[in-house]
Formats: sequence, C-alpha cells, structure tokens
Amino acid sequence: MQNNIKKKKFTMVDESFICENCEKKVPALEYSARNHCPYCLTSKHVDVNPGDRMSLCHGLLTPVSIEKSKKRDFKIIFKCSKCKTIKKNIMASDDNIELIIKLSTNN
Repeated sequence: MQNNIKKKKFTMVDESFICENCEKKVPALEYSARNHCPYCLTSKHVDVNPGDRMSLCHGLLTPVSIEKSKKRDFKIIFKCSKCKTIKKNIMASDDNIELIIKLSTNN
C-alpha cells in the first residue's frame, strides 16, 4: 500500500530569534514568515521545505546574490556554509538595503 500523504511545501513559522552570525535580536516579521536576519541577511539551514524544520544540516546560510522574481519582488540567494546547498527567500521589507544593493552587484 502506497502512502498518499503529501508534505506541505510551506509551513508558516514567524518567530523572533537571535542571529547566530551578528548576534542581534531579530523580531518576528508579522506579515509573512521570517527566515533570515534583516541586519546581516544571514539565515540558518533548518528547513527542507519552508517552515518544516526538517533539515539536519543547521549550517549558516550566507547571502551570496539577489535575483528578481516573476512577482516583482526580489529573492536573496543563500549558500549553506556547511553542505553548500543553495536556498532562496523573498526579501523582507526591513532588510538592510545597503547589503541588498551590495549583493545585487554580485550578479
């Protein structure tokens, strides 16, 4: 018998945290799921699919670039410092714009 249960592709998790890179307290986003630090743009490799907390890696996701998405917003491209996986996440309204601009020149 085959298991027909599908895993969700997105689980809403919006919580505050302490950034493991810059050590600043990061507030919840309150309009979507917060997944990276707005100060240094670093994230943590904790998800397989957004919000599922199923990744065993737990390496830091370093921002490496920016790309424009089809929906008129921008995505931050991250590379895991531990397993080298590439992840993407939509830029948040309170992200450090100077770092965003700097990353956009990496394209």
